[in-house]
Amino acid sequence: MKIKNPFILVALFSIGFQMNTIAQKKEKPNVLFIAIDDLKPILGCYGNKLISTPNIDRLASMGTVFLNNYCQQAVCGPTRASLMTGKRPDYTKVWDLKTTMRSINPDIVSIPQYFASQGYSTQGIGKVYDPRCVDKKIDEPSWTVPYYKTDLKYYADGFDEPILGRYQHPETRALAEKYINEALAQGMKKSEANEYAMKKIKPTTECADVPDNAYNDGANILQAKDILKDLSKSSSPFFFAVGIAKPHLPFVAPKKYWDLYSREDMPIEKYQEKPKNAVDVAFHNAGELKAYTDIASLTSFSDTKNFGLSLPLDKQKELIHGYYAAISYTDAQVGILLNTLDELGLTKNTIIVLWGDHGWHLGDHNLWCKHTNFEQATHAPLIISSPKIKSGKTKSQTEFVDIFPTLCDLAGLTVPTYLDGKSLMPIMKNNNEIVKEFSVSQYPRSGGDSESERLGYAGAKVMGYSIRTSQYRYTIWMGSAFRSTQKFDNSMIIGEELYDYVNDPEEKENVFNEKKYSSISNDLKNKMLDFFKTQEVK
Repeated sequence: MKIKNPFILVALFSIGFQMNTIAQKKEKPNVLFIAIDDLKPILGCYGNKLISTPNIDRLASMGTVFLNNYCQQAVCGPTRASLMTGKRPDYTKVWDLKTTMRSINPDIVSIPQYFASQGYSTQGIGKVYDPRCVDKKIDEPSWTVPYYKTDLKYYADGFDEPILGRYQHPETRALAEKYINEALAQGMKKSEANEYAMKKIKPTTECADVPDNAYNDGANILQAKDILKDLSKSSSPFFFAVGIAKPHLPFVAPKKYWDLYSREDMPIEKYQEKPKNAVDVAFHNAGELKAYTDIASLTSFSDTKNFGLSLPLDKQKELIHGYYAAISYTDAQVGILLNTLDELGLTKNTIIVLWGDHGWHLGDHNLWCKHTNFEQATHAPLIISSPKIKSGKTKSQTEFVDIFPTLCDLAGLTVPTYLDGKSLMPIMKNNNEIVKEFSVSQYPRSGGDSESERLGYAGAKVMGYSIRTSQYRYTIWMGSAFRSTQKFDNSMIIGEELYDYVNDPEEKENVFNEKKYSSISNDLKNKMLDFFKTQEVK
């Protein structure tokens, strides 16, 4: 049939073009971006036989498990700012928990911001960025829809918001309310009253017989479920970021998750000493954990060491039990997200990435929390599932700056050339592929044997840089406020470490100065100096 009217022809062409555009939008894969706070890789898919993580393991069976993945700096704000922008901490200049990312780099581009520029709807809920390191709108340029706050209607019937943002146990609630009212009566503001209460009642663990959505994460995930339903109706592809706060301290979880484990079975770290030839500045005194009110009474017991934080055996087991319970609670929330994708028919066209922002010390080297360049703090889980790429596990070295280019590659978007990481898609297609020889982590110190404060690292005089290869970790501690963006000066070195994970997986000895390791020490130091040259701003 010939169409003689040119206006009809133009209209049909326009309709056809619009339909083709919509089809192209639908062909673009969605992204579900799951951020988990303080999750170390003690998961079933990482070989842990005790932990119960059926849902994360289910995701692992759909995607690629990156067994040797490392964070850029083992504390929430800096590692998240780095991951979300694909740039290392010395570029973002976020080394602490108070510097805001865009106050230093106003034009820096985040992953969701870039996806928004490519036609994606970008939305988020929960802890994705550390809120202390972004604006009050949780990095406004990242989101096409204002960042979601927890809607009170998603909390369990009969439950108010957790007291102090954390607790639901009746005894804890009663004490906290008492201290809050006491502070308000003294004329304090609500935020000041909460701080006042937390100095008096802030337990490290809580086992309460409550529904999942009595806590913030459970409520957020139910809200995320409804957001996914709305997103499924849109013709635009989506990038949806969901942050889960547990297993971050305090280790609170509904009783049913505690009941999955026996306290007696909790694995105590065998090696709770300093390594031989240790560099003292590599350690800290667990300031984060000491801020909890049930720890102070334990710090003066007779076996206290002069480094780290010595805890009685029963308290160690309680903390580890709580950490495991909080992980299983988190796993259940991940299961709700995966089930929702299935129910909505979205799984086959959705890239799913799950990451824990860094590791966590559970007593090794007498350390608790993160805040180091050791293995237990820097080793972090990463799982990526992508349509049409088969599942698998890889031992190849990867790091969080690789997530940005990988997601671009998987989504068929142009990979920005300025990113510090590399696409991991070749590894996902061939698990034996290698895209980099080593990962790089770093951590600042105040200059003493331990941190003077947990929040004040921005002016740190000491920075430790750590290279992790398949077998070794080389760490160089630099003084005089050195950063990798400036010219290297050998006189600034204040300590060096080398650990051999094949022969010494527990980091019992720093072998940097051992004769038989001299060639390895020299080789890795040269690699570090070469890395510094790539970062130097001239």
